[in-house]
Amino acid sequence: MKIASWNVNSIKARLPNVVAWLKEAAPDVALLQELKTVEDGFPFMEIEELGYNCAVAGQKSYNGVAVLSKFPMEIETKVLPGDDEDEQARYLEAFTNGVRVASIYLPNGNPTPGPKYDYKLAWMRRLVDHARELLEHDEVVVLGGDYNVCPTDADVHDPIGWADDALCLPQSRAHFRELLWLGYTEAFRTLHPHEQRAWSFWDYQGGAWQRDLGVRIDHLLLSPLAADRLTACEIDRGPRAQEKASDHTPIWCELED
Repeated sequence: MKIASWNVNSIKARLPNVVAWLKEAAPDVALLQELKTVEDGFPFMEIEELGYNCAVAGQKSYNGVAVLSKFPMEIETKVLPGDDEDEQARYLEAFTNGVRVASIYLPNGNPTPGPKYDYKLAWMRRLVDHARELLEHDEVVVLGGDYNVCPTDADVHDPIGWADDALCLPQSRAHFRELLWLGYTEAFRTLHPHEQRAWSFWDYQGGAWQRDLGVRIDHLLLSPLAADRLTACEIDRGPRAQEKASDHTPIWCELED
């Protein structure tokens, strides 16, 4: 079972790229982030023609997440528990083909300090709490998405220059480590512990893609039962090289049946 995650940075602007990638990469499940559209604006017809069922949590012009699956799917929740007043579309959890998956678009948090960073940390605390509860059910769980966290200095091209960015601050990294301490496995680093320059995001500014100045902020976290089935995990740089590309590129893992 191939499960992929991709921050598409506007599903409308990137639809031809997304369709081409789905045809070529053919993931069984795709977790999409930053749709930048309400649910009614999502291209259901184009995606369903490729054989996917679609679950969408949308928001006008901002955020938005989706789960695409080639299997029947039950939507578990379209909100991250813990704050009834949070209206940002950043979390969607579904159950498909025996796997519980979540598409996550964690807040960026910049500038710091300030309310956006406070929101990021509070959101991460809610995610840790919910992730802990999910482990109580002994299920195959994959929490994938744009975490907006560089787990270590090895995951950023310029650790000194990014030291004060919300993606690299100690508090952000500490909350991410909490998820791992709960018992989740970070798929990519588990299989590629020493790989260098393994980026998943390159800014549009300053020729970052051309100069390979990136960061790794897109992750797939696996529950113990999912980690036991992990056979592969890779970053697919291909879509970032396309015209009108998203500033992120997909990451995918394979779980044996």
